[in-house]
Amino acid sequence: MTIEDDIAFLEQVPILRRLGEPALRMLAIGAESRDLDPGQMLFAAGEGADGAYIVQRGSLNLKPQRASDGEVVAGPGTLLGESALLAETIRPATATARETATVMRISRAMFLKVLEGYPEAAQRMREVIAARADQWARDIENVRAAFIRGNEPRSP
Repeated sequence: MTIEDDIAFLEQVPILRRLGEPALRMLAIGAESRDLDPGQMLFAAGEGADGAYIVQRGSLNLKPQRASDGEVVAGPGTLLGESALLAETIRPATATARETATVMRISRAMFLKVLEGYPEAAQRMREVIAARADQWARDIENVRAAFIRGNEPRSP
């Protein structure tokens, strides 16, 4: 793939699209691609995460630490470990290739340098994160309200 192909690919990832072309160019230059064989593990649940992966080709099974959460399949364009781009975190699931797959790795250090170098991209990222936090707060309030309504005494 050329740098232009990588930029076009990164533009397909919703949160990254917001960064703009100059920032995506830097990410594309610094990203690393990795091929996986079927059954090969990319990372294990509980490991420290120092960056994110984007599935470019093929698919991966994501198996969370808690078996009750069930497996998820991640296909092309899926960003794995988004929060690890900004902060230290651990992998909540084990990722294993279902078939021959290719992933693009973006390290936290690289992502933060891009945000430092492109303040307008950093501002757009802040807006995305703030909007998500607002939505999470509304969702939590809705769950709380539903819980309270469900626990109110019922009339006979």
